[in-house]
Amino acid sequence: MQTIQQEIDERTNLTSSNKLELLLFRLGEDANLDRNELFGINVFKIREIIPMPIITAVAGSHAHMMGVVDLRGQIIPVIDLPAVTGCTPKTGLNILLITEYARSTQAFAVESVEDIVRLDWKQVLSAEGNAAGGMVTSLARLDGENSNSLAQVLDVETILRKVMPPAEDEIDSASIGATVNIKPGTVILAADDSLIARTMIEQGLQAMGLPFIMCKTGKEAWDQLQAISNKAEAEGKTVHDKIALVLTDLEMPEMDGFTLTRNIKQDPRFSSIPVVIHSSLTGSTNEAHVKKVGADAYVAKFVAEDLANALRKALHK
Repeated sequence: MQTIQQEIDERTNLTSSNKLELLLFRLGEDANLDRNELFGINVFKIREIIPMPIITAVAGSHAHMMGVVDLRGQIIPVIDLPAVTGCTPKTGLNILLITEYARSTQAFAVESVEDIVRLDWKQVLSAEGNAAGGMVTSLARLDGENSNSLAQVLDVETILRKVMPPAEDEIDSASIGATVNIKPGTVILAADDSLIARTMIEQGLQAMGLPFIMCKTGKEAWDQLQAISNKAEAEGKTVHDKIALVLTDLEMPEMDGFTLTRNIKQDPRFSSIPVVIHSSLTGSTNEAHVKKVGADAYVAKFVAEDLANALRKALHK
């Protein structure tokens, strides 16, 4: 029988093999389609799953905020996920998903939890441009490449900022500091599948005076890197004349940030390019994997000042 530690180790090692585990759940019928669709969240984001406890309403909170729950002495905000996505649960809000995203803990109320599935990131395709409201980053094919069984992977970063917007502008030029000079003709190659994350990264890079190319997936960034390298070679230059640094998220369709980083560091053409990983996946386990694949820095989302400091330090190495 597999021990608990073996199971933990096996799940942890998924991050180094371009695989993920997805928690599948249902939110109720879609208001427009009258179907009860499957949704998913990366298991690494889930801290706990509990039956719906007593929720305390908070005066003046957002319409989709149910209130807060006291979980063993920790006060956690509770978000009505069906309401956010326009779904109506037939049997009520029965389950609470306690999650950790970008240095914060929050709970999502859902109708039911279905299963945990193990997938290759190649089975997860970008949904941008096809998902209303920008709340779905990707679609996961649950039974292989030719499957019609799909789960919608939610853009939790966008949902959190919609329901719990920051009190102040997060891109503060004063806290980011002085602009950064890099080699003329070079850019930052950045990759993130979340629309809100890309917007914030772009604002931060612009505030630092750094030119950039923005990609939506790890595969797109990898393809861009190879194309740029080929173009540089045709011009009698190297990729270092074109790319100053790679900034990547971890969770992305088709190719995750771990695989992208490993590809870069194992390729002699790119190995000396600094790679900074910027992710809402936090914790010592993921930081250890970051070091294992050779990334030059790891910074948790999203504090613009911390990201600026990490980029400045990596560029000055």
